[in-house]
Amino acid sequence: KPRILLMGLRRSGKSSIQKVVFHKMSPNETLFLESTNKICREDVSNSSFVNFQIWDFPGQIDFFDPTFDYEMIFRGTGALIFVIDSQDDYMEALARLHLTVTRAYKVNPDINFEIFIHKVDGLSDDHKIETQRDIHQRANDDLADAGLEKIHLSFYLTSIYDHSIFEAFSKVVQKLIPQLPTLENLLNIFISNSGIEKAFLFDVVSKIYIATDSTPVDMQTYELCCDMIDVVIDISCIYGLKDDGTGTPYDKESMAIIKLNNTTVLYLKEVTKFLALVCFVREESFERKGLIDYNFHCFRKAIQEVFEVRMKVVRSRKHQSHMRKNKRPTPNGTPR
Repeated sequence: KPRILLMGLRRSGKSSIQKVVFHKMSPNETLFLESTNKICREDVSNSSFVNFQIWDFPGQIDFFDPTFDYEMIFRGTGALIFVIDSQDDYMEALARLHLTVTRAYKVNPDINFEIFIHKVDGLSDDHKIETQRDIHQRANDDLADAGLEKIHLSFYLTSIYDHSIFEAFSKVVQKLIPQLPTLENLLNIFISNSGIEKAFLFDVVSKIYIATDSTPVDMQTYELCCDMIDVVIDISCIYGLKDDGTGTPYDKESMAIIKLNNTTVLYLKEVTKFLALVCFVREESFERKGLIDYNFHCFRKAIQEVFEVRMKVVRSRKHQSHMRKNKRPTPNGTPR
């Protein structure tokens, strides 16, 4: 499984990000979180399509200490998220960022380096842009001075008090999904044949969108989709379970239609037990709902085929790994 590392100085907001995105914690509740004092590892693939481990590192830990096997940590890493507190003096954070990125790159050049300029809810729009420009400039200048211009850093303005943190995490996770180009192509085909304005493929649990079509993402549109998923799941949890509490709040029958006051329709359909398709459709296009539903049926079938191929590859790798282990010689020299 790909590994995502959450790193940064103390009190930069790493644990709050993890709790809000993957545990549905209210942003206000994160004010009472204690400071992380050890590496926290979490496997987020059990209840979600998103299949990776997330490691939350304490800000005060010196993982370049000789007693730390930092090579093992970075070798299996898909993405390194470095969180910088935008409301604090970030010079120390930039120095730690440079040290972390250069060491990690030497061990594993394939890591995606993602910089979250965090807690921007307390800044004005002009201050946000200025802070992002300054951090971007300084971080890249430090790499250029070290002769490491080929290292690419991606920057995001984030806050747990709006949907920017989900948007940023979506972009990070998409880079770790090998099927992303196929999913985007399927979504493009689906919307072009159905008269749909915009479509997102959401991981229902985390509200991370794992793919969207090639049209630009509008933040307000994304927020509406997240709110719709919350409404569907919350109402299903309250009224959708049986009297004895059995059943699941989200299943293959899950579907919702919300008509907005700007002649747009929000349409949600279940794709798998982890995924939902949320579409923006004009009212006049939604009159051809039969066509949309037929195309959706074809889309869902194609998605299932994509992931069946993925599962076959995973099973094949496991089988090959098992065969290699069994072929290892025993102490007396004979194969097992």
